Amino acid sequence: MSNFVGQHVLSVNELNRDAIETIFNVAKKMEPYAKKQKRTKVLEGAILANLFFEPSTRTRVSFGTAFNLLGGLVRETTGMQTSALAKGESLYDTARVISSYADAVAMRHPEAHSVAEFANGSTVPVLNGGDGPNEHPTQALLDLLTIDKELARFDRNIDGMHIALVGDLKYGRTVHSLSKLLCHYKDVKFSLVAPDGLQMPDYIVDTVTNAGHQVEIVNQMEGNLAADIVYQTRIQEERFPSQEEANKYRGGFRISQAIYDAHCKPNSVLMHPLPRDSRGDANELDNDLNSNDNLAIFRQVQNGVLVRMALFALTLGVDGLVDKYETEVPWFSRKQNT
Repeated sequence: MSNFVGQHVLSVNELNRDAIETIFNVAKKMEPYAKKQKRTKVLEGAILANLFFEPSTRTRVSFGTAFNLLGGLVRETTGMQTSALAKGESLYDTARVISSYADAVAMRHPEAHSVAEFANGSTVPVLNGGDGPNEHPTQALLDLLTIDKELARFDRNIDGMHIALVGDLKYGRTVHSLSKLLCHYKDVKFSLVAPDGLQMPDYIVDTVTNAGHQVEIVNQMEGNLAADIVYQTRIQEERFPSQEEANKYRGGFRISQAIYDAHCKPNSVLMHPLPRDSRGDANELDNDLNSNDNLAIFRQVQNGVLVRMALFALTLGVDGLVDKYETEVPWFSRKQNT
């Protein structure tokens, strides 16, 4: 994808390294607006249809916030039962109707490839907010931007790094999309750390291997977390055949400060797509890590707003106009100094 204007963003398969760099360059220019140092009205009057047919907090609010920060308006639908889909309307028909109301659509749906099916009927850009176990392209982009920024703190870059992907690699769509994006970089070492029943799908392993990267597949954390990036995932309970099956893996791959000290490098960056499961029998990233400077999970969230702002600006063709619609921020905000 070389020209984003009017295009859908459905899969990381559409992106090459030049496209990724374009998104990141625009995202970094969005920081003053996200930090409320100034505001822009470049999308004043534009409407985002935020359609989330699967539970979400961060992603849904992040998309809406990103559009609002560019001056646009947001209209939301949440839950399958509150939509016409519950009455039997097709995704194509829903898309034709909603895209006649809106200038852009952000969508999450529990079924794989459903967002692409919706996009076939849409006359406006559609951004995939997650389609079942398949993909989550904007999460992968914000994860990659986070990796880029975190490694820069230690004068490192993505080329030549070592990443440990930990936990539910079978159902975790975020690690599938991130792995594909990392194929555009050089000499990345992947440690796939997961129970035998939750390992990365073969097609992702093959994709990474065919891109020339080193892959090691292991089933225990001990001795396998000394990486530049340690990316932990939640057990995706909602995607298992049964709750009983999901419970077999609960709490088996927990990282606490003690585990970090014993098995990670001193500057290993800890990431997680959120939400992290903080229940006592799960707790994949322990709360005692909250004071660890290398816990990047909340910086990931901030980077998500930047990436989604960039994608809206690019797909709606205003990325070069944002600063021309600037105005002052009259209210007090602690974000201005963060």
